[in-house]
Amino acid sequence: MNRSIVVLVVYLIGCLVLVPAQASAYIDPSNTTFILQAAIGLGVAVAAGVSIYWRKARKKISKAIGKDDSSRQDESDEIDAK
Repeated sequence: MNRSIVVLVVYLIGCLVLVPAQASAYIDPSNTTFILQAAIGLGVAVAAGVSIYWRKARKKISKAIGKDDSSRQDESDEIDAK
């Protein structure tokens, strides 16, 4: 295990030596807009996934405790029926 730690430390030091301290790069507005759109899209996708699984988990929990919410129609029921 000591050998793997030494290898990791040597690798990290090598990376730090090879990476320049200052990157003289220009980020133009089109790249910034692309990065912003990607971040917003990722946020929306994560929110949609959480929403879907939250609804399914809530439905399973309500069935497990015996509380049937049949008066409320979920969109997921319509999707599953097709």
